[in-house]
Amino acid sequence: MTQLRQSEAEVYQGQFGEFTITESDRTGVIIYRTGLMVAALSFAIGSTLVLSFTNNLAVLKALTPLYAIFCLALGVSLVTIHIYLAPLHRLLQVFWAIGVLAAAVLAVQSSDPLALFIYNHPTTLLGVGFIFAALTGIYFKEAFCFNRFETKLLTFLVPGLLLGNLIGMLPLQWERVLLGAWAVLFVVFALRKAVQPIPPDIGDKSVFAYLQEQRSARA
Repeated sequence: MTQLRQSEAEVYQGQFGEFTITESDRTGVIIYRTGLMVAALSFAIGSTLVLSFTNNLAVLKALTPLYAIFCLALGVSLVTIHIYLAPLHRLLQVFWAIGVLAAAVLAVQSSDPLALFIYNHPTTLLGVGFIFAALTGIYFKEAFCFNRFETKLLTFLVPGLLLGNLIGMLPLQWERVLLGAWAVLFVVFALRKAVQPIPPDIGDKSVFAYLQEQRSARA
């Protein structure tokens, strides 16, 4: 506890001035990482079920609650992620909301399990796919900020898989391989985030303060 207080009291030199890291900052990062972990595990479990029991109707039905958990956890991470550009942060949240709304409408209207309906109707990705665009935004941010190999790969793998399925250019075997790679790399990403020091995820708070001042001045 003493070590924690000392870390919180440490003064950092940012681009636009000094700042300190508070308990609230640390809690936000922990929530962000927890959301990523839950999203990664639910996605990995769902992907494993799909790859292992492709034609099992009960398994396909079980994917819907797993997808709901994935969406909720990702939404929590998108609320607590630190991104300097507020418009980009809001855009990712809007993408998430569009994707969730589209999936909810399909789940209610379709008599088939959600995953099966989306797979049989690739054009539904034009709506549902927005949530994966938001997820790709997180991958891109993490790749840019921390130079992680798994997020660099995921930044291209995810849209490649979804677009390939949408236009029907990927053989089924390649879709299975890419889905498995996505699940594994997502879990690797979440695990590496769990052991990463907290301050880098908070970023330079002086930049956030400066941008907020600029927005207030324009208002």
